[in-house]
Formats: sequence, C-alpha cells, structure tokens
Amino acid sequence: MTTEANARRVGDLFDAAALGYDRARRQLLPGFDGFYAAAVACLPFPGDAPLRILDLGAGTGLLSARILEAFPRAELLVTDIAESMLERARERLAAASGRVRFARLDHGSDPLPAGLHAVTSALSIHHLEDAAKRALFARIHAALRPGGVFVNAEQVRAPDEAQERVWHATWLAEVRAAGISEPDLAAALERMTHDRCATLPAQLAWLEETGFREVACVWQGGRFAVYAGRR
Repeated sequence: MTTEANARRVGDLFDAAALGYDRARRQLLPGFDGFYAAAVACLPFPGDAPLRILDLGAGTGLLSARILEAFPRAELLVTDIAESMLERARERLAAASGRVRFARLDHGSDPLPAGLHAVTSALSIHHLEDAAKRALFARIHAALRPGGVFVNAEQVRAPDEAQERVWHATWLAEVRAAGISEPDLAAALERMTHDRCATLPAQLAWLEETGFREVACVWQGGRFAVYAGRR
C-alpha cells in the first residue's frame, strides 16, 4: 500500500473511531496520565508566554487541551487528517475557542506554517513510513523559530522481534486488566495494522541528523515514549 493510500485508510479508520475514541483511550494507553504530562512538561516556556503551537494529528484534542491549560496565552493550530476527530476536538476545546484554530491536514505531505514556538504530536506520526517520518522531521525543523521545540508522544517499535512480542503481550494483558471491551480492543487492533512504528533510537538519531539539539527521551513505558528536540 502506498503512503498516500495508507494515509487515506488511516483517516477513514479514525473517522469511524471518533465517537468512541476517548472512551477507550485511557484503557488502551497504560500510563496515560504520565504520558501526556511528560509531553506538556517538554515545552520549556514560561506559563504566561504568548506561544504559537501546532498540534499534528491531534485527534480529539487530548494533548491540545492540556497544552492550552498549561499555557493560557498560547494560540494553537489543531490539525488532523480525520474530520470527525476534529469535530470532537472542537467540542472539547470550545471554551478556548478564541485561542484555537482547526484545520484538516495530512502531515505526511501538506505544508506546515512557519514561525512556530512548538510543534507537538501524540500517537500519530507512527502511521507514516520511515522516509516520510524523516521528511516530516525536516519540515518541522524548518517551521520552528530558533529555540523552538518539537515534542512527540509516540508509539515505538521494540529493538527486535522477540522484544516486540513481549511488549505486545504485556500491552494486551494491561489493557484487558484495565477493562477494555472486546469491540474497542478489536477496533484498536485493526487500526494498529496500519501502524508503521520505528524504534526509539532510530527516531532520536533522525532528529539529530535533521539538526535538532538537546534530543532526548523523557518518558517511556514499553511501546509508548515521549521524546523532544530543540531547533
């Protein structure tokens, strides 16, 4: 399947999942609170800073809401390829409507705005093939102003197949213990067939090769990790 075809298919799957996405997200993501808190903590700005931030693949706005709460003067561009996800994000972020804009955007190919203080993403970039990830990292670097930061809260691949099987089995046990319904789990597993995850070391290396500095992973729980780099 081509990158464009996979992007369309992923968009269709997330359009279909939009209504139930939030219900299952906490169960599907062990360490949910720490994961999102770590992403926000990577934004190295004063709380009252007037920031311009782009949230890529924002889904229903789970990360966007936390950013707006932490930075009450920030202006946020919330993007996703799935229009139904953006509708849920509009509902979630309605109270901050004066500081938020929404746009349908395929970050695998569409241009990004310039002059940003930060670009963030959560559980989205892993849908891209590796070459497209690297190209996106370069476009993000170009979109940031000097000192700007890129934060990716992401799903990553294990360093080898044996560890990948362990991570998958552990994740299945954790999400079932958290009470996930079988239909929600089946839908998540279907979406995961379109994942194109890369290892964490590879992604950190790609950021450094692109020109990012202070590249580091700040949180990891099995297949979920939060990493960041500065322009």
